[in-house]
Amino acid sequence: MKKFEISKWAAVMLITASLGLTGCASTAPSSISLPLHQAWFNDQVIYYVTTDVSDQEMARSMGVNYAPRLRDAIPNYPKPPRQKTVIERVYAFPNAEQRNIFPSAPTPVGSESTDVAYSPIWLMYAVKWVEPEHAIELTSEDALLDAEAKGWVNIERTNIVVNCPIVPSPYVSH
Repeated sequence: MKKFEISKWAAVMLITASLGLTGCASTAPSSISLPLHQAWFNDQVIYYVTTDVSDQEMARSMGVNYAPRLRDAIPNYPKPPRQKTVIERVYAFPNAEQRNIFPSAPTPVGSESTDVAYSPIWLMYAVKWVEPEHAIELTSEDALLDAEAKGWVNIERTNIVVNCPIVPSPYVSH
């Protein structure tokens, strides 16, 4: 019987090729599901998903990635509300009185967006009503800042950064 010999290099290439072919036949899912959230942008309901949060407890409670490096995106302060950086403000209501408010969104959502201010990375600002029993639905950043100027709400900057891409509405055919 003739002995078959193979060089080390050829053996490595054969194993690598075999592994590569196995990888191509992977049964990994082609899509995943993430919870879809609603928020306000300029008096319109928008939809977003959350994938990463810089606060570990918040990430744990939301079932998303804990990403402490997101805090590296926080700019030097003070920064006026409408000054655009890679990180935007998102206004959250810790007592869940209403939906969050986003100050920008891709317009339209998708690859044809013309909104150069949009970024999916947000610095969370907590909004609390001074008199919760008089709370009204605020549906834009302008309305929120007006309510703050009138003394109706307090807005406090946190150090929590979230990655929340805005996504197409599930109710509109695309």
